[in-house]
Amino acid sequence: MKLKNKVTVITGAGSGMGKAMAILFAQEGAKVVVADINQAAIDAVVSEIKQNGGEATGVKVNVTNKEEIKTMTEAATRTYGSLDVLVNNAGIMDNFTPVGDVSDELWERVIGINLTGPLMACREAINIMLQQDKGGIIINNASVGGLFGTRGGAAYVASKHGLVGLTKNIASTYGREGGKIRANAIAPGGVNTNIQSTITEPHPLGLAAIGDAGSAKVAEPIEIAQVALFLASDDSSFVNGDVIKADGGWTAR
Repeated sequence: MKLKNKVTVITGAGSGMGKAMAILFAQEGAKVVVADINQAAIDAVVSEIKQNGGEATGVKVNVTNKEEIKTMTEAATRTYGSLDVLVNNAGIMDNFTPVGDVSDELWERVIGINLTGPLMACREAINIMLQQDKGGIIINNASVGGLFGTRGGAAYVASKHGLVGLTKNIASTYGREGGKIRANAIAPGGVNTNIQSTITEPHPLGLAAIGDAGSAKVAEPIEIAQVALFLASDDSSFVNGDVIKADGGWTAR
């Protein structure tokens, strides 16, 4: 088991990539804190993990709420005694809205969930991990939108670029000179998850821009979860501050 007894917090773990990560990590021996805003989804994932012999507990959390983030990380230490891996997976899209049409409300919501939430979670996790002899691992689920100008609207692309920068800053600050914390990001392309449900009224200009990037193979959530497993395990012990693209070759063309 690659994650035996590693205490792992995963946000957005009630569905999609987060759910796939939670189930896979539990199969690999992790003790999983299933964090999501949807209580019914949390209960379903925790139940599935336990039915398959794994260990999990659930925490309902709005990742834009500082106190709820603190409660989430404390659930790991209170229940299992440590926090070894944090996966910031929760995120939303922005209907491909370009700068000229971005409202303050849309900008604040997307940045809040996609960037400020992960910052707050990383802050709590780092201050726990620094007190542990074994340190810890942070995985931020970014996007190819965090590497290029399209693949999303202005708020989404900015939030994911910011998440990549946050990841590299953590890695270079807390991982230097044999530091105890590693931080890496995943940059998925299209994935078959319910984040697509947040695309309600795609902006025609933004849609045209992403169309210029060409069609992309759509991954299943487990394919991204396997990348996260690598980053959470000792197999990636010398990988720090990196961004692993998992887009089926979409951006290689």
